[in-house]
Amino acid sequence: MKNSTLSFLLFIFCSLSVFAGEKPPAQEYYQIRVYHLKTDAQVEMVENYLNKAYLPALHRAGIKQVGVFKPIAQDTADLRIYVLVPFKTLTQFENLPALLAKDATHASAGKDYLDAPHDNKPYARIENILLLAFKGMPVLTASTVTSPKSERVYELRSYESPTEKYAVNKIKMFNDGDEFGIFRKLNFNTVFCGEVLAGSKMPNLMYMTTFKDKADRDAHWKAFSADPDWKKLSAVESYKNNVSKNEQLFIRPTEYSDL
Repeated sequence: MKNSTLSFLLFIFCSLSVFAGEKPPAQEYYQIRVYHLKTDAQVEMVENYLNKAYLPALHRAGIKQVGVFKPIAQDTADLRIYVLVPFKTLTQFENLPALLAKDATHASAGKDYLDAPHDNKPYARIENILLLAFKGMPVLTASTVTSPKSERVYELRSYESPTEKYAVNKIKMFNDGDEFGIFRKLNFNTVFCGEVLAGSKMPNLMYMTTFKDKADRDAHWKAFSADPDWKKLSAVESYKNNVSKNEQLFIRPTEYSDL
């Protein structure tokens, strides 16, 4: 009797554990904050703020993996810094400005940036992109690439679609068609994949992959193009014509970036 009772309890425990393990994590939201800058002085001011005030404040708020990146080939007429911030919920995203406003340490450490006068502003403009993680990759994953940050290549891609319906189809290609599986199999070190909810190039999706250097990046994409699973997936008729424009941006993490 005791053995029967014990076996039954173990069965219930294991069943609950499996059930709990199968529950997928909630899809995160991502903010890509793009600073557009005109001068090296503005770059220095923004970087000082991000390094000494903004990232530490986000860490205190429980947001631990914040990426800060700069284009490998900067446009001198439009210098840019990209900041990737993951949020567990839209409420966390909505509440962040008020939280920062109450953070005295943030205000003190970021004083030069936060209190900059109109004739010495720290940037030209700020662009914000809001994304929802794909169900097939619901949370941000830090890269496992171990080469020096000064050598790494992060590739940020944007896939624009002809219409909203085609954009849904391209996202389905990732999730249901398991385009994710090919990325995982070939070790692309994908950081995130997300549907753009608000941005300037909609309808589109964006994702970020990581490589130890440019040669490694080129080798990975050569392998992807030749992969039999990709050839089979890309030949599916229902997935045809769902991308009208593919933009590739090669960026590199700053030394203080979490990613």
